[in-house]
Amino acid sequence: MSNFFAMLSRMKYINRWGLMRNTQSENIAEHSLETAYIAHALAVIREKRFGVPCDAERAALLAMFHDCTEIITGDMPTPIKYHSPEIRRAYREVEALAAGNLLSLLPEDLRPAYEPIFDEEREEDAALRPLIKAADKLSAIIKCIEERKTGNREFMAAEEGLRRAVADMELPEAQVFMEEFLPAYEQSIDDHLAKR
Repeated sequence: MSNFFAMLSRMKYINRWGLMRNTQSENIAEHSLETAYIAHALAVIREKRFGVPCDAERAALLAMFHDCTEIITGDMPTPIKYHSPEIRRAYREVEALAAGNLLSLLPEDLRPAYEPIFDEEREEDAALRPLIKAADKLSAIIKCIEERKTGNREFMAAEEGLRRAVADMELPEAQVFMEEFLPAYEQSIDDHLAKR
C-alpha cells in the first residue's frame, strides 16, 4: 500500500492566507490548480508571443506540485517565511525534508518519475522556475481581487505588494497576463457571458 496520493488529497485541508480575514477560504489544492494553468499560460505566451521554446506541460506539472510539501509543513505566511535569510534558509531545509518524506511514500519503481518534480535545483527546469513563481504570485493577486470585490479591504496592501513583485520580476510573459487577462477578474459572470 502506498500513501502518496492519499497524502496529496490532503492538500484540500491546508488553508492559505492564515493571517488574513477571508470572506472565502482558499486551500492549497485550489491554489495549485490555478497556479498550474497560469504557469501553462505563461509558457504558451513565452513561446507564441516571444518565440522562446518552452515546455508548457512541464510548467503546469511543476506548478501543480509546487506547494505539495505544505501538506506536511503547513502554509507559512509570507511575512514570516521571508522575514529573514535565516528563516528562509531553515524553511527551505524543512521543505526539502517534507519532499523527501512524500517521495518515500511512493513505491520504489515509481519514485524516479516523481523525484525531478520535487527537485527545485534541477537544471533542466531552471528556465521554467520564474514562470512558476510568477504564476504563484498571479494566483495570489487573483485571490486579492476576489476578496476586494466582496468589500474585504484586508487584502488591499497584499495586492499592491504582489503587483509590484510581479512587475519587479520583469517577465514579459507575466506582464502580458497582467494586461490581457487579469482585468477580467474584476468583472462579474454576467460581464463574462455578455462578451460571448
